[in-house]
Amino acid sequence: MTDKSESVRAPANKIGGDRMSTFRQPMGGKPGAFKPDLTAKPVIKPTGKAHGFKAQEFIVYPAHGVGQIVAIEEEEVAGFKLELFVISFAKDKMKLKVPVPKVHSVGMRKLSEPDVVKRSLDTLTGRARVKRTMWSRRAQEYEAKINSGDLVSIAEVVRDLYRSDAQPEQSYSERQLYEAALDRMAREISAVQKLTDSEALKLLDEQLQKGPRRTGKADAESEAEGDADAEAETDGGDVDEAA
Repeated sequence: MTDKSESVRAPANKIGGDRMSTFRQPMGGKPGAFKPDLTAKPVIKPTGKAHGFKAQEFIVYPAHGVGQIVAIEEEEVAGFKLELFVISFAKDKMKLKVPVPKVHSVGMRKLSEPDVVKRSLDTLTGRARVKRTMWSRRAQEYEAKINSGDLVSIAEVVRDLYRSDAQPEQSYSERQLYEAALDRMAREISAVQKLTDSEALKLLDEQLQKGPRRTGKADAESEAEGDADAEAETDGGDVDEAA
């Protein structure tokens, strides 16, 4: 399992074997004059709760989606004690260590409340908003929404990139973004409503099917609304599309 860390860790020191050393600054020494202490080891002290989060709780980390806090540890790095959340992303076979003080700056949050989940599901039944701008620009906007960690924004990406059987197939890049958004949304819905992955995906598909029929006429209307959006952007504004 991959282990990524947001904390600052000293580089591995090969002197005397493969063990990793921490760097300490000697008392009265010059700034930056660090000496390796080969006898020092990280102090791992499991704790139960920090900043409102507790061990074994499922959370949302914007850049990776839903993960589980498997431990809250205290390590000694460069002579300083640092409390860390150890987060496991089982599906991605990855672990991430996040310093407790950085929780808010990285946007880590608890799972969405039921009312937010309902709004996200209702978003899927609305009309797609497709702006007639360059795909590269739209792709950046979609990616930013996916990585925002906001469930409703992610639902908007799923809604806008969804294609019914009556519509042309998605391009490769559209498909990649659609699947990324769908996966992020399904994982959180699954965690909140205690569903399996397949049950969550089925629920999302059912919501998408409730949306306006996407036929040639619907596509034309969507393009017309996209023109209006593009013009509004030129004027410094935006036009909200009726669901």
